[in-house]
Amino acid sequence: MAISEGEIAQVRAATDIVALISEYVALKKSGRRWSGLCPFHGEKTPSFSVNAEEGRYYCFGCRASGDQITFVREMQHLDFIEAVRQLADRAGIELHEDANAGPARKERQEFLAAMEKAVVWYHERLLNDPEARPAREYLRSRGISGDVARQFQLGWAPDEWDSLSTGLNLNAKVLEGTGLGFVNKRDRRQDALRARIIFPIFDPSGKAIAVGGRILPSAQTPVRPDGRVEPKYKNSPETVIYSKRRTLYALNWAKDNIIKSGEIIVCEGYTDVIAFFAAGMPRAVATCGTALGEEHFRTMRNFAKRIVLAYDADQAGQSAAASVYQWERQHEVDVAVARLPKGSDPADLAQRDPEALRTAIADALPFLQFRLERVLDGANLHTVEGRARAAELAIAVISEHPSELVRDQYVMEVADRLRLESSTLRNRVSEAARSGVRVIANEPREETTTPMVREFSPQPRPGLEALRLCIHFPSDVRTRLISEYFINETQREIFEGIISDRPLSEVVDDLERRGEAEAAHVLSQLVVDELDRDYTGEDVTAVISQLLRSAVGEALKNVERELRDGTMAPDLAMVTIRDVKERLALLESTRSEEVEQNLRQWLLGRKISSPS
Repeated sequence: MAISEGEIAQVRAATDIVALISEYVALKKSGRRWSGLCPFHGEKTPSFSVNAEEGRYYCFGCRASGDQITFVREMQHLDFIEAVRQLADRAGIELHEDANAGPARKERQEFLAAMEKAVVWYHERLLNDPEARPAREYLRSRGISGDVARQFQLGWAPDEWDSLSTGLNLNAKVLEGTGLGFVNKRDRRQDALRARIIFPIFDPSGKAIAVGGRILPSAQTPVRPDGRVEPKYKNSPETVIYSKRRTLYALNWAKDNIIKSGEIIVCEGYTDVIAFFAAGMPRAVATCGTALGEEHFRTMRNFAKRIVLAYDADQAGQSAAASVYQWERQHEVDVAVARLPKGSDPADLAQRDPEALRTAIADALPFLQFRLERVLDGANLHTVEGRARAAELAIAVISEHPSELVRDQYVMEVADRLRLESSTLRNRVSEAARSGVRVIANEPREETTTPMVREFSPQPRPGLEALRLCIHFPSDVRTRLISEYFINETQREIFEGIISDRPLSEVVDDLERRGEAEAAHVLSQLVVDELDRDYTGEDVTAVISQLLRSAVGEALKNVERELRDGTMAPDLAMVTIRDVKERLALLESTRSEEVEQNLRQWLLGRKISSPS
């Protein structure tokens, strides 16, 4: 079912485009605009610009442009209607659709509302339920105070079969759709989590979408009916509101510091994240019961270019090296590894020695260097055999990196450490890189260079400057301009759209609907353009005079053509040409508003008065 234009406009107006895009990309204020790295193509220098007032974005690199609705459509691969519905939900706007419209949207709303209630319910149990005392004591032993528990909205799932289901009166559809519970073989509602500390999981905007539950170490380990032991952690399953491969725990709290520091710390678990916050590094996140993957990197690279893995030593060394190198190259990020003391995790270290944790992050090693250090530190370098064995392992590690230049730098370092000829080691690494199945230099990968874009003709500069002024200083300019001043048809289309007093997003949409792709593109760029200086009244007059001279000059060519064709009397044509040129000379020397009005009238078809 179609959504009315009025409601679409209401959704646009209610959606802060900077806040929306900041959930995916780090934006910084730049003059009157916001800028950042484009989320639609890989780049090192920001070329993505956002105009908060007009609700528009534009990338000067790949030319992606649009409004709030376009952004959600592109980022989440939604159709127009679904994107509007999602933004309406976000803004708390009720769209007037019939009862059969948007069942998926209504279901999503229902699940989000239930998850929000569940988080509050679990949180209240942790704070107030006497049976949650062991959970509170355990959290305190891990350095998590009541204030921290409130900050992260931690909760407690009672040791009962259906306390949440009954307490919130959740039906079977909601229980299973959110992953909060299920209907058991006895056809009774049953909670998915019991006797566990609850860690709510939020999306970047702060909506609760899932929960993770940790069993208390002091509790007797439950055994399932099939004999399997309950895991230490249990997480919500994939649902329509929760995707594990795209979600990073605590990103909603961490993103501001990530943007400020240019660094994101990736941990293994929820308590590690909380420990980093407590240690003064509130830029930590964690994957949610899944390995670090492509979608995680796609999200992280929009917020920071330095990614520090803060796993325990064994876990960090087991990361899929080929994938990490590919993601470094593909998303133009630098992956480093924090060297934590053996047997320590961030949560332990934050309690014992928070300064050591901060140092480990500051001194984190590039991923390849970390792996080499592990190989060499574990080798016996005092014997020929030990050094040879270390060399074999180092060759295997170095050869996985796709860059020959990077490989060569490490070859020289390893050769010095192992007292080997660098040429011998270099040849072996080159052979392994060419033939090894783990080498990724020639593997297909996602395209991250600037995509092919449609080329348009260069726009006349006077018209572009006048259109910029129309957008930035409408009260000073619009009454002094008319469509006839714009000799370029594309610029004339844009001007007529601007003076229609509709929101510029609607103007762009209308141009696109009418097939005016070039006009829509140029206006999208102008909306986010930042003026390179402050314009005075004299500057505005100069721009208008230049535009008017161009328009009058083009009109004079038509008069001269009519003179040659014999469609205008010679005497009238010559007088007109003489008088208009005299007026142009006066405009150049005086920039008089009277002269400007005279030329304007002539363009509109009236006879020009003789210069005095």
